Parts: sequence; C-alpha cells; structure tokens
Amino acid sequence: MKHLLLTLFLILNLIVYGQKKSTLPEGFVYVTDYIPHIAVELRYYTTHNFVGKRVDGYNANKVILTKRATQALQKIENELNKEGLGLKVFDAYRPQTAVNHFKRWAQDIKDTLMRQEFYPRVDKRDLFKKGFIASKSGHSRGSTIDLTIIDLENKKELDMGAPFDFFGEESGHDYQKITTTQKQNRIKLKKIMEKYGFRAYSKEWWHYTLNNEPFKDKYFDFKIN
Repeated sequence: MKHLLLTLFLILNLIVYGQKKSTLPEGFVYVTDYIPHIAVELRYYTTHNFVGKRVDGYNANKVILTKRATQALQKIENELNKEGLGLKVFDAYRPQTAVNHFKRWAQDIKDTLMRQEFYPRVDKRDLFKKGFIASKSGHSRGSTIDLTIIDLENKKELDMGAPFDFFGEESGHDYQKITTTQKQNRIKLKKIMEKYGFRAYSKEWWHYTLNNEPFKDKYFDFKIN
C-alpha cells in the first residue's frame, strides 16, 4: 500500500511539474533554467522605471526568452565568467500588454513622475518620434534583451556612461562625451554580444536582438509569471 501511495505521489508531482513547465509557448524558456546564476533585475516588475510603477504583464521577476536566444546568452555568460564578470538582465521577453501600458503612459502628458531620472531633456510627446517607445516592440518576439555586465565579486555594474532606460543621446552607441573607461565597457558588451549572434540597437547601449530570432514576425502577449 505504501509503495502504491508513493508511486501515485511521484506521478502526481511529475504531472504538476510538467504542467508548470508547459506554461510557456513552445520555443520559450526561463533563462535561469539554463543560466541559474545570472543576475536579474527586471525593472518593469519594480517601480524603478520610467513609468514609476509596476508595468502590466510583469507578474514575476523572471527572465523569459526564446530557447535559441537563451542558448546564445549562455555562451556569453560562460565566457564572461572566465574574467570574473557576468551578465545582469533588465528586461527580456515583454508582453504586448506591457507595450500597451507604455503607450498609454506616453499619451498621458501630465504624468512626469520619473522625468528627472529617465528623460530630463525629452518631451514626452517626442518619445515615439525619437524611437524610445513604439507601438510594437521586438521584445515581444522573445529574442531581444536589455542587459549589462557586472563584476561577479562585488555585483556592481560596469560604468556604461548612462543608466539603463535613459532617454537621451547619451545612451546611443555613437555618443562620444563619455570617459575612455565607459567607452571600453560599452565596446566590451557590444563585441561579446555580436560574437554570439546578437545585434545592437544604435540608440540604446543595453539593447540587443538575436540575428536569427525564431519569431521574426510574431508578437506574443503571455504574462510573465
């Protein structure tokens, strides 16, 4: 009887585990299942972002990407680890629900709660025109990621000359009015990301998309749980 109960218990656990793992669409994975030690600070799950509140669709501090993008990221992490460095993720897969939240926020001109930190010299009405916000985001295709490099010993981010999600020319790859160290740090991130198949977005030093992304024309809207 005990053996029968144990067997049933194990079967039930396998079913529950399988259901949990199958909550993501086919082709998507939780990044920490492949890179358990990667640093994660999903900004849109917090209030420390340009909106100033948790963004719709972000129900957990979990990084989701396509399996193909995750496997490429795994190689990057492994190479950086040899230098005592690692990756820190600010955003990855982003539900269309969250993109819609950004659109509503951008259209509310009176809401400038986080302006001083994130867009001190940009009028909210120009955010779409300047390419900082869009009605569709590559993040929703699942192979775009926002990230930086950290020192594994002290967990500090390398100085990139502008903070994540800063809406201004300072965030662009071609911006020159930063220190030599800051330029070198940006170049280091860009080189290793490109080495493993990612391409940079010119206006944001933190933003990369996998070249051979599996869902080039499909935008997803499942929540981050």
